[in-house]
Amino acid sequence: MNMDLSRYRYFLIVDLEATCCNKQSIARNEMEIIEIGAVMVEAETLSVVDEFTTFVRPVRKPLLTAFCTELTSICQADVNGAPVYPAAIKQFKAWLYQYESFLFCSWGDYDKAQLHQDSQFHKVSYPIGTEHINIKKLFSLNQNLKKKYGMAGALTLSGLSLDGTHHRGIDDARNMARLMPFVLGRRPVLKQSVASQRRV
Repeated sequence: MNMDLSRYRYFLIVDLEATCCNKQSIARNEMEIIEIGAVMVEAETLSVVDEFTTFVRPVRKPLLTAFCTELTSICQADVNGAPVYPAAIKQFKAWLYQYESFLFCSWGDYDKAQLHQDSQFHKVSYPIGTEHINIKKLFSLNQNLKKKYGMAGALTLSGLSLDGTHHRGIDDARNMARLMPFVLGRRPVLKQSVASQRRV
């Protein structure tokens, strides 16, 4: 994590939702993005300056599973009228490259890997031409926490409520933006929250 974050003007926070099933009917390498949520955060003030969201229509497994809808709240009608991945990514890049000097941030490495997977399948170029940082790791590192926390757990440790719907791309990206002062170590987490987490 020896990255010089001070050289970036913005933090691009991305959260993706993808097709999934709890009955192993969709292999990991066949999961497809069904929502792109992104928030652009000004690095100095950590204020949100812009956001982007779109549903994406899957083509390998076009019918969402009941598990997927229950997890994400994304329903079949949402994706049926949505652009397929190449068109959605074109929209995303048109929004994204209004900005210069941004760092790609996500909670874990899944989102970066899923973008690579969908880009390869659809034979389009990988959309984000900048470095990536795993802010899940950075949160624990800067808060001197031994374990890695999910986003909801990190919000609890930081004394923040979860806004919106968990596992909706745009809502999760907004919540991550709220966590950035803690991710960067500019604000400490609540010590009593850490202690209660250790007791669980």
